[in-house]
Amino acid sequence: MLIAAACLLALVACKQKGNDPVQEALLQQRDSLTRIIEQKDNEIDDMMATMNDIQEGFRAINEAEERVTLAKAGEGSTSVERIRENIEFIQGQMQQNRELISKLRNQLRQSTVKGDQLRRTLESLTQQLEEKDVQLRQLQAELEAKDVQIGELNQQVTTLSTNVSNLKEESSQKSQTITSQDKQLNTAWFAYGTKKELKDQRIIEDGKVLRSNFNRDYFTKIDIRVDKEIRLYSRSAKLLTAHPQSSYTLLQDANKQYILRITNPQLFWSTSKYLVVLVK
Repeated sequence: MLIAAACLLALVACKQKGNDPVQEALLQQRDSLTRIIEQKDNEIDDMMATMNDIQEGFRAINEAEERVTLAKAGEGSTSVERIRENIEFIQGQMQQNRELISKLRNQLRQSTVKGDQLRRTLESLTQQLEEKDVQLRQLQAELEAKDVQIGELNQQVTTLSTNVSNLKEESSQKSQTITSQDKQLNTAWFAYGTKKELKDQRIIEDGKVLRSNFNRDYFTKIDIRVDKEIRLYSRSAKLLTAHPQSSYTLLQDANKQYILRITNPQLFWSTSKYLVVLVK
């Protein structure tokens, strides 16, 4: 009976407790607070996610600025192109950060969280963005100045290239002239033949050699630096043009035919660039 009475009392107590209006109010208040906390937690999570995106954007901007600093130390159009690419990246990232900061501002305005620290953080991010704007404008100004300098340098290089090209052409022309003159200076002509053959070619005329109207096509052209022996194909040979005797010798081959060997070309050809040999 005691056990049954205890169970009955416990049942009545539970029933009274379930119908207690104070207890129900406390439970409702607890549920309401729980929902409020969950809402604030969600709002804070959203704002922190936005803030992390902004910080990641600034990190990417700082890295791009470092790449610009390295590129500025270089020279040439490749360096300028790298600077331009990084500036375009910074511009895009800063626009994205502006949108994220605006989003964070709206989140904070609509949020039930009244945090002074979040507002100070938002102000700091806004100021950081403004400073980056100033730096970006400076970079753009430097890029424009560098473009101008490179343009001027390219113009100078073009001018120098033109000058070098002109000098090369002039040098080539002078070389050709020198080569031509050198060739002329080292060119000589010789002819040999019987007295009748030489007369027919008007090389011998009235007992004199090389009048102005002789047949020049009868002569063979040689380079005095190379051709130092002339075969005369005759057992009789006599030089009709004046050449220093110390500058040549007349030798006979196995067939007793004469060969003119020029031992001192400069001296030999100093008196005349035409050689005439009478053979039989």
